[in-house]
Amino acid sequence: MTLPLYNRTTNRKNTNNGHNTNETTPTPPMAKAKGPAMSQSRYIVTLSGIALFTLLGGYTAATQPEGAGWRFFSYHPFLMISAFVGMMLSGAVTKKLGGYTNTKLHAIMGMAGLIMAYGGLYVIYQNKNNMGKPHFTSNHSLAGIICLIGVTTVGMAGGIFLHPDFGIAKTNKRFRFVHFWCGRIFIMMGWCICLNGLQKLTTDVTTQAMIGVPLLLMVPFALF
Repeated sequence: MTLPLYNRTTNRKNTNNGHNTNETTPTPPMAKAKGPAMSQSRYIVTLSGIALFTLLGGYTAATQPEGAGWRFFSYHPFLMISAFVGMMLSGAVTKKLGGYTNTKLHAIMGMAGLIMAYGGLYVIYQNKNNMGKPHFTSNHSLAGIICLIGVTTVGMAGGIFLHPDFGIAKTNKRFRFVHFWCGRIFIMMGWCICLNGLQKLTTDVTTQAMIGVPLLLMVPFALF
């Protein structure tokens, strides 16, 4: 819808001939109010898809290689997928609805994701202790630690500085911009690390595609 352009008329004295002339100065049109980036119906469909993927994809990854079944180690991939997809992605999508309540829900989901991620870290740490293996010797594990530090920093900074009640930078556009993009970068980094871990568990292309393709499709639909 195109907003009408309103004019205002001002009287100004012409210094050359001493006569008053009417000059019309255009007034800028009113800025269009920005609505939520996601509708309620799309939000429900998106979160339903995320929940379904988390359960099916998480279980599939947790029981690899084929025939291994569920064991103590299985909690590691399941919790990591639940953290970076189930909770953190849901939190990012919820924030798109806008508003006070959804901002708080976004933070709660993000913190729940952090708890799950640290639970996944505990599982793999304890599993290696049980097997007598050294810690943090692979690129997968080192990237995981960097990613976990990153999402923790983003989450804590958002909770302190962008809290809708007491955040000292909650209206700072630059800080919000950094929080927005850093959060998405670390979420997608977590997805890549999850996929890398899956590749270590199975070489079956079909199984890898069952988890990798939905994640790829969710990037433009859910994150941006």
